[in-house]
Amino acid sequence: MKKKEAAIEIVKRFIQSDPLKAALALETLAPSDAAQVIKDLPSAVAAQCLEHLPPLSAAQLLEKNSKECAADIMLRVGKYHAADIFRRFRPEFAKSVIPLLAHDFSKDISEILAYPAESAGRMMHTDFLAFRSDARVREVILKLRQMARKQLPATYCYVVDDENRLLGVLNMRDLLLSSQDARVEEVMIKEVLKVSPFADREELVMMFSRKHYLAVPVVNETGRLIGIVNTKNIIASTEEEATEDLQILFGASAEERVYSPAFFKIRKRLPWLHINLATVFLAGLVVSMFEGLIARIAVLAVFLPIVAGQGSNAGTQTLSVVLRGMIMREIEPKSAMKLVLTEVWVGFVNGLATGLVTALVAWLWKGNPYLGLVAGLSMTLTLIVSGLSGALIPLTMKKLGFDPAHSSGIVLTTITDVVGFFSFLGLAWLLQGKLLR
Repeated sequence: MKKKEAAIEIVKRFIQSDPLKAALALETLAPSDAAQVIKDLPSAVAAQCLEHLPPLSAAQLLEKNSKECAADIMLRVGKYHAADIFRRFRPEFAKSVIPLLAHDFSKDISEILAYPAESAGRMMHTDFLAFRSDARVREVILKLRQMARKQLPATYCYVVDDENRLLGVLNMRDLLLSSQDARVEEVMIKEVLKVSPFADREELVMMFSRKHYLAVPVVNETGRLIGIVNTKNIIASTEEEATEDLQILFGASAEERVYSPAFFKIRKRLPWLHINLATVFLAGLVVSMFEGLIARIAVLAVFLPIVAGQGSNAGTQTLSVVLRGMIMREIEPKSAMKLVLTEVWVGFVNGLATGLVTALVAWLWKGNPYLGLVAGLSMTLTLIVSGLSGALIPLTMKKLGFDPAHSSGIVLTTITDVVGFFSFLGLAWLLQGKLLR
């Protein structure tokens, strides 16, 4: 028993000194072992660790413990992270935890979950500072000084009316330089950039990239101030989205982390590997159609991976640019066709340039100008299709209501491989008389 208590004390100190590393270490354990660690720790320390775990992983660990243990830890986790965890509980477990939560806490979580995912309502904080419009400057400064003894004052102070409707924002410099007896409504900035709680993350990213504000107020349909969205929340959300998109793009799970258990990694990756296997067989089917031709002209096998690989690389370049443009809301529906045509033109020029190099190398290497012609034309055609596919795949998926990043890489690679193999071998079949000389 003493050994166990000593071990728990060591784990406790580890979490308190570096909760992020502790969370990463926790993910390397088997789920049952990790859940036991959470159970044995004091609730406040366990909450520190869960703050740095992905919401799904945290929910799974809490579900392996009692509902009382889960509720006790949830009350000590930040309410926004707690809401994300709560959303991932199994329905029956969530229902059993709700009665054990403090009324105000459960009410806050319910309000957060009422807003759409990745909206301003989900990311906003309600710990903002607001003053009535008839407050005096001296009163505001006194309040800020009192706050400074406990914590740093808010970056922005907002001005509201008697019904909490947003009227303006106070600049700290203007506040200090104004008359002590002036009303805050006389020194406030009336033109305030504000957002709806239903504004999505992409809209917020665009807004912060243009204005460079530290925070933006969130108002409801009646104009009442209900919260603020900080820049750090947007940055954190964008970074998480970017890493998830990168993983999804190549068929991995968004919830997977570096130290996730091996079985979890296998379970999440294997379905997409089977899909990828099917697409590889499709490309292999194209090659098998020209099996006899390859047997007669073995040198064709040398250039197959060159053409297909170049097409895949070019397509990935286009895909990454288009996905970034969609995330940053740079692509408008009316300009989508222009984007596609631009990428096709870029693919044509790049294909022509690399095709000429490939043709020259093939001619000098094998001494047959027609082999160079086949390789060059095939390279050009493949890069044109790569540019077209790299732009159309994410735009089409977005149009159909799917995540544009969701395994676009697998689809793109399939198209470029099939087109590359078919165009190269098809042209070789047409000119096989010249190639057999």
